[in-house]
Amino acid sequence: MITICLWNAATRSLRQIDAADLLRHPDELHDEHNTVWIDLADPSGDEENLVFQKFFAIHSLSLEDITRLRREPDETPHFPKVEEFPDHLFVIVNPLTERFLHHVGKPTDAGDHVAPLTQLSAVLTRNLLITHHYAPLKCVEALRAHLLRHEPQIERGPDYLFHLILDSTVDEFVPVIDYIEDTLDGLEAIIVHHPKQKLYIRLLHIKREIILLRKTLIAEREVLVRLARGEFVLVDERETVYYRNVYDHLVRFTALIEGAREMTSDLMQTYLSAQSNHLNQIMKVLTMISTVVLPMTLIAGIYGMNFKQLIPDVDQEGGFFFAVLLMLFSGFGSLAFFYWKRWL
Repeated sequence: MITICLWNAATRSLRQIDAADLLRHPDELHDEHNTVWIDLADPSGDEENLVFQKFFAIHSLSLEDITRLRREPDETPHFPKVEEFPDHLFVIVNPLTERFLHHVGKPTDAGDHVAPLTQLSAVLTRNLLITHHYAPLKCVEALRAHLLRHEPQIERGPDYLFHLILDSTVDEFVPVIDYIEDTLDGLEAIIVHHPKQKLYIRLLHIKREIILLRKTLIAEREVLVRLARGEFVLVDERETVYYRNVYDHLVRFTALIEGAREMTSDLMQTYLSAQSNHLNQIMKVLTMISTVVLPMTLIAGIYGMNFKQLIPDVDQEGGFFFAVLLMLFSGFGSLAFFYWKRWL
């Protein structure tokens, strides 16, 4: 689906137009005084050709990157990047999917895999912003709602509009990072006292998510630092301060996710240590039981031999009870020795 918002500088009005108007009124749409935002949400191949070939032609390699998830649905989204062309900027970022926000940190079945990231591609010119995505994105809906409340702000240009999208995209990591940190804090106390295997499996699941988020944040940080330092002509100098603000948030979130990664590794080591200690305690108890029973087994074995001349009290009526008392004495003697050595 194609949604087009056109800000007419002459009439100072914002209106939506149909996709067919892209070819009917090209002069108005390409007028540098006007501002146009074209959003392609889960578009078809024909809609992509209309926008990226007929209305505003881009490089074939860029189009290949944009349509990656449609052509290869089982592949991961393209890594974040920014490329400068003579007449436009081409940017790719990886927002979080809505489903992932509800599943992050929770174990899922093998057949219920939740893709954590999707792809948002953007093309920026002096007066045009084109966004492309196959999954519904909160950042795009947030921009649309913002323009409904503050229509004149679209006049600030595509670079400002794209900053709002990036800001919303980065802020989506906040509840995810908070959830991961709270989950790790809760697992820390459980692992020490009850180191179960399912906790270790959950830690592995969380660590995979953290590594993926960390890679994405680092890559997007490189994109933001290039946008924030005024490297590109199409990003106005007055807008770089807003990109620097988003970059600062991204740096802070990267540090938090790095801390979560280290905490996960520490918890995994704690789990292995707790499991080892638990196993040592089990072996200690079994060894003590064996040590206590061993003298009893020896006495029973001796009294079970057929050398009556060498074994006392075999023919006496109290011989059995004497042997039992001797076994008990040896058992309690072993326990007393353990207490004396402070092994119990």
